Amino acid sequence: MSRIYKTKRGFTLVEMVIVIAIIVILASVVTFSIAGYLTKGNSGSESLATEREAFQANNVSRNAAFVAAGF
Repeated sequence: MSRIYKTKRGFTLVEMVIVIAIIVILASVVTFSIAGYLTKGNSGSESLATEREAFQANNVSRNAAFVAAGF
């Protein structure tokens, strides 16, 4: 008599836990990277707004004669 062994298909619980752990680690790395980029972007936009306001104030004082003349 010969027995026919069926091969088991699928994943074990340990394999699933390892894969989920790897996904969580990668997601946390991506989250912290994005948070860093957002912080840099916000500080850059704040300094850009400050520079724009200084530029406008400088141009208003320089061009006051043109504005008074109607240009």
